[in-house]
Amino acid sequence: MHVAALVLLAGLSAGAQTTPKVTTPKEALGFNLGDDYQVANYTQLEAWWKKLAGESDRMKLVDIGPSAEGRRQYMAILTSPENLKRLDHYKDISRRLALAEGITEDQAHALAREGKAVVWIDGGLHASETVGSQQEMEMVYQMAVRTDPETMRFLDDVILLCVPANPDGQELVANWYMRGSEKPDAPLKDPLKRTMSGLPRLYAKYVGHDDNRDFYMSNMPETTNMNHQLFLEWFPQIMYNHHQTGPAGAVIFMPPFRDPFNYNFDPLIPLGIELVGTAMHSRLVAEGKGGSAMRSGSNYSTWWNGGLRTITYFHNMIGILTEIIGSPTPIAIPVVPGKQLPQGDWPCRWFPNCGTTGNPSSTKSRTTGPCWTWRRAIARPSCSTSGAWE
Repeated sequence: MHVAALVLLAGLSAGAQTTPKVTTPKEALGFNLGDDYQVANYTQLEAWWKKLAGESDRMKLVDIGPSAEGRRQYMAILTSPENLKRLDHYKDISRRLALAEGITEDQAHALAREGKAVVWIDGGLHASETVGSQQEMEMVYQMAVRTDPETMRFLDDVILLCVPANPDGQELVANWYMRGSEKPDAPLKDPLKRTMSGLPRLYAKYVGHDDNRDFYMSNMPETTNMNHQLFLEWFPQIMYNHHQTGPAGAVIFMPPFRDPFNYNFDPLIPLGIELVGTAMHSRLVAEGKGGSAMRSGSNYSTWWNGGLRTITYFHNMIGILTEIIGSPTPIAIPVVPGKQLPQGDWPCRWFPNCGTTGNPSSTKSRTTGPCWTWRRAIARPSCSTSGAWE
């Protein structure tokens, strides 16, 4: 079984039409996001997002500050054109509700009725986990162009903040993978020889993988940029932090997290996490997409206090983490026999169809969780216990 990419497309229906005036990934990048052996760098992301912001009346691009290497870190805001016209008003509502200073309970309820849900989705914090940065680009595109009823409802009800978490790392990793060099103008490598191995330096300046240990200190400029937007500007109700890779035998880990939960938090925090996480699992299972794990399915918890996700709990936000399989180079996904019977923390089994149903083009299914983009062999999950392969 080979996997090209796994892309979050939060709840978008598969049959929607796109508007022709917006530049497609293929036109902007020369390939579709999720194609085998392809990774877009941050220079490509920035150029494309600037173009999309000029083409779509649903999108605003905001410069939130410099990166450690001097690039500009951008945040894409996506919502309905009507909401964009009143963006400062809805931001103020979110701030007032989060701080809860000088307002009565009745006023708070009135503000909640008037306001919009603010949802943060980041990607690429650990830059070698390339699914995160690529799904972020695809997510922005889909929200900018889709016209199905569910997407239109999202745009009316939600203000979506999409943030590339590590611009310098995305530039380095993508250039190294595609070209075997840090130089963006170096010759492209033979696709079959492209690899993430041998990165010449840390993919976050000074800190590398520990850029996710900085959010209680804000030593790095990217951390400062994101903390400013999270805790001084927007105060999102839900924030979603992408990582790789999923536990063996699963496609993706999603909350709820394992016990014991961090008892320093208000009890509504773990309950809110369970509410959102369970909705994500339920959507996948309802659509027959097996392979999601929770709780004891991995060791992720609410106890590390300094990361991009976990620090939001101290601000009464619902922080969601997913760990998903994927690679621009097709990889083998092991079938774990012990995970073939559904159980509480693995609600729907996953196994590959090893027959001749391969398709040279991708098969995409949009859900509130990930979008599985399979190559050459299609994974078809069954949540029954009959053992029949579908």
